[in-house]
Parts: sequence; C-alpha cells; structure tokens
Amino acid sequence: MIYDLKKILDIGEENGFAVPAFNVYNLETVMGVMQAAEETGAPVIFQMYSRLFDSQIAQYVAPIIREAMNNMKTPVAFHLDHGAGVPEVLRAFRYGATGVMIDASRKPLEENIAITKGVVEMAAEMGIGVEGELGEVGKAAEGVSKDYTKVEDAAKFVNETGVCALAVAVGTAHGHYKQAPVLALKRIEELHEGQKAHLVLHGGSGVPDDQIEAAVKAGIRKINFGTDVCCSLLDGIRAVDPSILALDLFMQGPTARVKDFAVSKIKLLGADK
Repeated sequence: MIYDLKKILDIGEENGFAVPAFNVYNLETVMGVMQAAEETGAPVIFQMYSRLFDSQIAQYVAPIIREAMNNMKTPVAFHLDHGAGVPEVLRAFRYGATGVMIDASRKPLEENIAITKGVVEMAAEMGIGVEGELGEVGKAAEGVSKDYTKVEDAAKFVNETGVCALAVAVGTAHGHYKQAPVLALKRIEELHEGQKAHLVLHGGSGVPDDQIEAAVKAGIRKINFGTDVCCSLLDGIRAVDPSILALDLFMQGPTARVKDFAVSKIKLLGADK
C-alpha cells in the first residue's frame, strides 16, 4: 500500500512508534527491506540519498523501489533523503517519490525557512509531504554537537514552512560514532509537544537500543538507518563462499543479512505492532 510521507508517519503517531526509514542503493537492499516489511507487517520507508539523484543511480533504482511498493501489502513510502536543492527534489518527483526532504539546515533560520517553504509549495501540488531540517545533524567523525534544536525555532519553522516532518539535532550524527551517543531525551519531548510536525531522528545507525526506545517514547516518529544498511550488505558479501560465481545465488545471503537487520530495527522501533 503506497503512502505519502505524512500519512505513513501519522500511523506512527497514532500508535506510538517510529517508522523505520532505510537508505537503499541497489536491488538487494530494496529486496531486503521489502522482505522485512512482509515478514513483520510493518510500515517502512525506502530512502535514497540526494547524491544518488545527481547520477543515473536513482534513475535505475527508483523503478525497482516503485515495483516493490506496487507489490507490498504493508504501508510503504519512497523518500528523498537530504535533498541538496530544487534539482534533486524535482528528480525525486519525476522518479515517483512520495516524500522529499530539503536540507537547508546550514543556512540561517530565515533562509532555511524560505527555501523549505518553496519546496513545500511545489510538493503540495502533487500531494507530497516534505521533511525539513532545523539544527544541523553533522558527521559522527567530526563529533556530536550539543547545539540542540530550539523548541521556539522549531515551532516558527514548522508554522512558516508547512513541513509535515522535521529532522532535529538532539545528539546524533551521520556515520560511525567514535563513542555511543547520548540523546537529549528531554529536548525531544519538548519538541514533540511544542510543534505539530512529526519528529525525525537522523543518524540512527549505531545508537544504543535503549536510547532508540527512549527516543521513540519521547516522540520521535521516523528514524533513519543508512550506514548500518551498507554494513549489513557488505558483511553478508564477505561471508559468502567465493566459489559461488552466479551473482543471483551469490547475493542471496547478503540480501538476507539486510532483511535480518531491517527486521531487528522494525521490532526495536515498535513498528511491528
């Protein structure tokens, strides 16, 4: 069942869980996530990074995602992750995305609002929800910032842009952490209560399970997993008998690793309720 971004996150809000959003790159990662959703009956979001929309990768992987979505009986959405600008957003529209993110978080607040609002207005013409970001979620290799998203800024941002989802800075970063992060759970609660968009946690890979569970309880409704999707596939590839030369057979094990990883996160987020 194909859902837009807002409607699939509404399910999480109504039932008190977070919808897992998995970054996918190829047939095997798409199939692994699809199989996990089928096994658990959970809603899921397929995501692709902005850079993939700057190459032919999205052009070829997007039809795989759309075919999977057409055959899935569970709620599913297709999302542009960290859209760098309007060109990437337009390509996501063209390739069948049902949600887009525009990331202008490095801009001053008013400029971020203006850029994001423009994308929201474009997306509204097609009934597509938009995720914005307020408070930059940086790279784990550079350390985790404690400059958390302010509640008053979040309320202003959501009211003036009309986004249905808001990525916030609450103690996570992208990539592998040097040490396990400690999330600003009280701030998440305040953000959840202080504005009307669904809260998104970026940098979910590597966050301890108890922190993830507490973040969901505090009000996070979408959690992104990218690095660990890659690691699960690569670990699966390394474990395959190298004497297997037929690629369709070779990739069965790695695909199963992605499925198992996705199942574990679906259950952790409570999305299999």
